[in-house]
Amino acid sequence: MIIAEGNDTNQWMDEEDRANSPQAVTLEDEIHLLRSKMEKIFLQEKSFTSDVVIEISSLLDLKINEFMKTHKKVKNG
Repeated sequence: MIIAEGNDTNQWMDEEDRANSPQAVTLEDEIHLLRSKMEKIFLQEKSFTSDVVIEISSLLDLKINEFMKTHKKVKNG
């Protein structure tokens, strides 16, 4: 069962992932997790245009942008 409700930053973690994951997941970990979930759901849905795949992809884009901004500040600062 995939949990996709609320504003939880880990909204795409399934119950198994949530049980095995610490509360404070790093941004990099979130990116890897989202990518893995997107790939898994793509294989199930067999479609890049499935609503769930698109939603995860959009969230993944936001997380990657956040990661890049954070690392740009660290690198330049």
